[in-house]
Amino acid sequence: MNQIKLFIELTRLKKPIGYMLLFWPCAWGLTLAYDFYLSWNNYFFYLILFFLGSVLMRSAGCIVNDILDREFDAKVFRTKDRPIASGKISVKLAIFYSTTLCLLAFIVLINFNLFTIILALGSMPLAFTYPLMKRFTYWPQLFLGITFNYGLILGWTAVKGQIDIIPVLFYLGAIFWTLGYDTIYGFQDIKDDEIIGLKSTSIKFKGNAKKFLFLCYSILLVLFFIGGYLIEFKSIYYFLSILPLMHLFLYQMRVFNLTDPFSCLKAFKSNNVFGLIIFINILISKNF
Repeated sequence: MNQIKLFIELTRLKKPIGYMLLFWPCAWGLTLAYDFYLSWNNYFFYLILFFLGSVLMRSAGCIVNDILDREFDAKVFRTKDRPIASGKISVKLAIFYSTTLCLLAFIVLINFNLFTIILALGSMPLAFTYPLMKRFTYWPQLFLGITFNYGLILGWTAVKGQIDIIPVLFYLGAIFWTLGYDTIYGFQDIKDDEIIGLKSTSIKFKGNAKKFLFLCYSILLVLFFIGGYLIEFKSIYYFLSILPLMHLFLYQMRVFNLTDPFSCLKAFKSNNVFGLIIFINILISKNF
């Protein structure tokens, strides 16, 4: 039972925000591409596959992240008690766990078409090198955005079997979404990160944090509007977009206080609601 508890702690399974932020772009891409005049059965089947893949890959990614960051985690107050940093789980056992999760994710992946499988496998280097980026650049959040939103492309290709400009625009917009929310998340550890020499957009833009967030979220919405125009969504799409706009600018940016870790976490977690709102918007717009 103790090992099970440690495994759950290691993979952050009790913190669903991580795998939900990975899942929502998959759901967006799938919904954008799917022809709802056909049976909904395949849609729900793919949606379940993407959800399982998100949970498995996020869990594996957490383990790899903790292996690579174990020395840094031990020096940060919020992360010092993580299983690998604290020595409760060995690196060898952690590698075994991560490999097993990746194999399970591969079993999920082979249910898709060949093009999607190849694209997904091509993203693996990005997924497992992201934790290293904060050692070398102030833009690790950009690499996270490229990695975490890759599922949007996969959701589209799972249906269409090819890439189009529409998912690319939504993908670029989602990258700016991640740039924003992970910058907020980074403010929780900014003092420790500066002491031990790690880099982030939180540190780079700490004097202009809200301006940076405003820019990221503005670009996100503009790209989503252009994507909606190209896919020929009706006016209901733009009307419903008032909700995510209000969420980002009237709620999230007001809740966010860079000197208060609790408010940073609250604002960060609220992005799960944003992901759900966008998903419902696209689903309604596709069926209206």
